[in-house]
Amino acid sequence: MFDSRVLRCSNYEARPGTMTPVSSPAPSLAHDRLDPLIIKIGIVVSLGSIMSILDTTIVAVATDKLAQDFHTTIATIQWVTTGYLLALAIVVPVSGWAIHRFGAKQLFFVSIFLFTLGSVLCGLAWSSSSLIFFRLLQGFGGGMIMPAGQTIVTRAAGPQRLGRVMGMIGIPTVLGPILGPVIGGLILSHWSWRWIFFVNVPIGVITLVLANRVLPATQREGGHPFDLRGFALLSPGFALVVFGLARIGSTGGFSDPWAQLTLASGLGLCVLFVFHAWRDPSPLLEVKLFAQRSFAISSACVGLLAATLFGTIFLLPLYYQVVRGQSPLVAGLMMAPQGLGAGLMMKPAGTWADRHGVRVLVPVSIAIGAIGTFAYTQVTPTSCLWVWGGALFLRGIGIGAAFSPVVAASYKHLSHEQIPKATTTINILRQIGASLGVAIYAVVLQSALHKQFPHHTGSLLGLTGHLPVLVADKLAAGFRTAFWWSFVTICIVIIPTLFLEKGQIGAEREDFVSLD
Repeated sequence: MFDSRVLRCSNYEARPGTMTPVSSPAPSLAHDRLDPLIIKIGIVVSLGSIMSILDTTIVAVATDKLAQDFHTTIATIQWVTTGYLLALAIVVPVSGWAIHRFGAKQLFFVSIFLFTLGSVLCGLAWSSSSLIFFRLLQGFGGGMIMPAGQTIVTRAAGPQRLGRVMGMIGIPTVLGPILGPVIGGLILSHWSWRWIFFVNVPIGVITLVLANRVLPATQREGGHPFDLRGFALLSPGFALVVFGLARIGSTGGFSDPWAQLTLASGLGLCVLFVFHAWRDPSPLLEVKLFAQRSFAISSACVGLLAATLFGTIFLLPLYYQVVRGQSPLVAGLMMAPQGLGAGLMMKPAGTWADRHGVRVLVPVSIAIGAIGTFAYTQVTPTSCLWVWGGALFLRGIGIGAAFSPVVAASYKHLSHEQIPKATTTINILRQIGASLGVAIYAVVLQSALHKQFPHHTGSLLGLTGHLPVLVADKLAAGFRTAFWWSFVTICIVIIPTLFLEKGQIGAEREDFVSLD
């Protein structure tokens, strides 16, 4: 039923009617390489994940172009991004149950198909309304790609390889949002905006073919009834929170009545869900996981890291375009050092986490990222681009070395059955953190710019080109304030990491079953 290579690589051997642990020399992992099949599984999952995360930021550079082509307002075209986030918000909470009900591989395959189909339809959109609708379809598929993929890889690898595996499949989480503006800028510089969506199609087709051939078969699991009441509370609640944060970010303040109403309603529904889930024997989201120390601390770190990652990605292109007068392409390319730094560190950081644990690695890595972030609190209109590129590279090293080990640590004490809902929870917190970071930084930036230009009634972010020195200095001052918030956020992440457990991530785990 299962590929024997996968069973061997997780230190379990198949015997009639059971899965028996194989005695193995422990602690040292110097000789313990990842099985080639696990590497292939990780590559397939990463291909699917990169598409979903890339599309959260790739459309940002095309906002003005879309508004012009469809003869509509920026406020309307913003729903191209907000609609995608709302679709993710609706389906992510369901993914844990869906993995049990339909099987992780089957869900991954269907999610990739829906996302690819949505991408084709988005590229063929004939109006703003049709584009927004097709983005919803794309989001319904994209929301379950990462939970399903992470479940497959986590179960196949086993606990003693979680650091390295998460370092491999965590690359899309860090690089996707960073590469989005770069790829979007390149496409808009040479082709139609439609290729922003068509670029997903060949990747999706390749992923479908490879998923069918490489991913291990997974069984459907009975005994997991659908939590209809929990769904009626959590998915709308999460969607209202995302919508409220998006509206706050677009209006530049918490004073908007609709933003206040939707945010309060969403938070209220989420609170009601927590009370429901604590009593329900089979909740849509297992909130009792937070009673486990490693999971609770790691989850908090994931949310905060997502806030500073996505929030700063929102600020940096604006700084380069508004203050420096750079084109969208150049502004996108200036994000590359962060991606390079993160990409270089994720694999060695995962290996270190497997061998030595995360207690020292994670806080030190985040401190390095904080140093790189601090540099941006000193930006001016004439700052040396090489200096800021180096600072961003340092920030990428820190976040890249911390993100995947933190996610891996969250699985330390989880059983085989808890993994699907744990991956769902981690992805929800990442989404909330990202939305919260963008919304808060947008409000801070708008408020800071209003203080610099108290009599300006229009959008200050529409200023481009060669600005007078006084205007550019005031704009830079506003961005410095926003970057201080990013610096404080990443510093706060250090606090919970100091309480992470010592030791290897899976050193004491002998009860972990590798596959469904």
